Amino acid sequence: MQHPVAYHLLPNGTYEVSSFWGLMMNPWAWLQYAHNMCGAVVTATFVMSSVGALYILQKRNGDFGRMFLRLGVIAGVLACVVQIFPTGDLHGKYMAKNQPIAIAGMEGLFHSVKGAPIVLMGQPDMEGQKIDNPIAVNNVLSFLIYGTTAAEVKGLDAYPKDLWPTTLPLLFYSYHIMAGLGTYFVALMGIAGCLLWRGKLFTSRWVLWPILLSFPLPYIANTAGWMTAEIGRQPWLVYNLIRTSDGYSKHIGAGTSLFSLLGFLGLYTVLSILWVMLVYNIIEEGPASTTEPAADQPRTTA
Repeated sequence: MQHPVAYHLLPNGTYEVSSFWGLMMNPWAWLQYAHNMCGAVVTATFVMSSVGALYILQKRNGDFGRMFLRLGVIAGVLACVVQIFPTGDLHGKYMAKNQPIAIAGMEGLFHSVKGAPIVLMGQPDMEGQKIDNPIAVNNVLSFLIYGTTAAEVKGLDAYPKDLWPTTLPLLFYSYHIMAGLGTYFVALMGIAGCLLWRGKLFTSRWVLWPILLSFPLPYIANTAGWMTAEIGRQPWLVYNLIRTSDGYSKHIGAGTSLFSLLGFLGLYTVLSILWVMLVYNIIEEGPASTTEPAADQPRTTA
């Protein structure tokens, strides 16, 4: 859907896969898969580190808390770095080559420019076609995409408006939330890794608290990344082949679709609540209560 390959158009106007291995070796899929899996590992490392920080701050399950925190930070440093380079860097360059309009929308680049800046913060002004109150670093976007600060990056003005992402501000904010949180993850895990190496992490409450409170942030970053990918693909359902406006079913009414949507929302709401309760109970119970009894302790059976 993002980068269709190995297909041909049939006489009836439909598309058919022409090569299974061509489909499987789609470079876009492999880059996106690697980037997504790194995001999953980052999430796991922050969950483990947060639980370890909680136990240390509460002064309970000390051995387990230190083990969780040590393993989470070591794996987290590696995963956060790989998330940005090479997976994020390669995926961004490949997207700039194949979906330049999405890149322009993500960066809020309304006009083509040489030495394009990277916008750290700002608010898209669709009417004025500019970024309000920007905090930008000059030349960085050109360097990240093309390896030179003199390269020209095409802006949205280089493309017809009907090819622009339909919800451009949401694309801009989703991307910047993802990128901002990713930068925060690297910084936090980097500091924690240095303190762990120096043997001071377990007593540094000023780092343990941010690690603990960061528990939900990777979930937010992953969701923002998913939104960036899907909104950036618009207005295409299958990029450059089928528009989203042509992808709806003509045999299902709007009421049926709304009913299904509300059903899924309700189902996932219930599952989310149950998941939060389950995870909370497991963390609160702690690993000590699930350990094997000592050799001199009698074992009981039901």
